[in-house]
This record gives sequence, C-alpha cells and structure tokens, in this order.
Amino acid sequence: MNREEFNAYCGEKVATSHVVQWGNSDVWKVGGKVFAICGWAEERDAFTFKVTPLAFEVLGDQPGIRPAPYLASRGMKWLQHYDTPGLSDAELKTHLDVSYDLVAAGLSKKKRIELGIPEPKTS
Repeated sequence: MNREEFNAYCGEKVATSHVVQWGNSDVWKVGGKVFAICGWAEERDAFTFKVTPLAFEVLGDQPGIRPAPYLASRGMKWLQHYDTPGLSDAELKTHLDVSYDLVAAGLSKKKRIELGIPEPKTS
C-alpha cells in the first residue's frame, strides 16, 4: 500500500477527517480522534494504527512492524508497519478497520449517532 492508497482507503470510512501534521504526516481521525497515520519513515511510507492488546503483543516483534514511535512509548497500543515484510495490503486494511472501530467505539453513543457511525462491532 502506498500513501495515496492509504488516504483513499481511510477516506472511505464514515465520519472521518484528514489533516496533514507532525512533519507532513497524513493523519486520519474519526470524531476528532486519531485512528491512522501515514508518515514518520525516513525512506518509505510507514503506517501507524491502534490495535488490541493481544495484537500489540503478537505483531509487535514481527519483521517490518514495531511499536509506534511516540505513541507506544506512552503506554498506548499502537503499531507501525514501517518496512518489509510487514503486513500485506489486505492485512493492513484489516488493521486499519480495527483501529477505526476501536477509536469509534471510544466515542460517546450520542457522538456516534450524530456522526452516523454504526454501533461498534462486538466479539
């Protein structure tokens, strides 16, 4: 996935907004809260997203994936796909979906209704 594809995919989600900040990073938000970031890599695009505690433990040590700089060091469960082999495009999209769902679920029910966000998925 490249930056253009990342932006197109994130932009398809309900009630999202896009800003460029933090050194030319593409930052995607739902309800004003960040769910995905593209940037922060020296030679290539890096994709940062929120994950469940289990995914953080399982994926955090895989080649091409690391705890997200700045965010994970503050105790947040965020990962960054920054190099190969990392994640396939399909896997990355799945993690972006989960990140969106996790962040949207943290919004109040009133805010979700106001923004037209479906009820959070339950497991």
